[in-house]
Amino acid sequence: MLIEIDDKIVSTQIFERKFVCDLSACKGACCIEGDAGAPLTLEEVDILEETLDVIKPYMRKEGLDIIEEQGVFYMDQDNEPVTSLVNDAECAFVYFDENGITKCAVEKAHLEGKSDFKKPISCHLYPIRVKQFEEFTALNYDVWSICSDACSLGEKLGVPVFQFLKEPLIRAFGKDFFKELEVVSGELEKKSE
Repeated sequence: MLIEIDDKIVSTQIFERKFVCDLSACKGACCIEGDAGAPLTLEEVDILEETLDVIKPYMRKEGLDIIEEQGVFYMDQDNEPVTSLVNDAECAFVYFDENGITKCAVEKAHLEGKSDFKKPISCHLYPIRVKQFEEFTALNYDVWSICSDACSLGEKLGVPVFQFLKEPLIRAFGKDFFKELEVVSGELEKKSE
């Protein structure tokens, strides 16, 4: 089912499904698997290019080599900018911590106070995928088997997708939009009782 909030069409799955990332289980597989890089806005491409010098110290040699060769992004099959990939799989900006968990060099630079840019909004919002149309913006829940552990943990903790993604939803669409999501969630809960 879909719900309209302002100029946004929202899948009710973001209220119904439960989700909490479980990095100890998946090891950050979403950053190293898939058929394309992480979606970027043109503004994010500019930010990555401008802040690359403060991100580079956290990157692996393989990522640095790809960025040197082709830049921070390429155009995917839909002619949209996405992060460059190492071996057509791993985001160029990943590194691996001492436990083998995939981490983001862009986010590491932000956490260490080197950059105001946290990470691409598409990464921050996952598993919500946003698609911009002429008349509206669509927010859908993306089902990916590598996130089954996150779904299990979300079910165990009782955390709906939209609640887990409160910070990035506010970052992307503002506090008022998030308050609207909370209202819709409450209405949906009443209907299901």
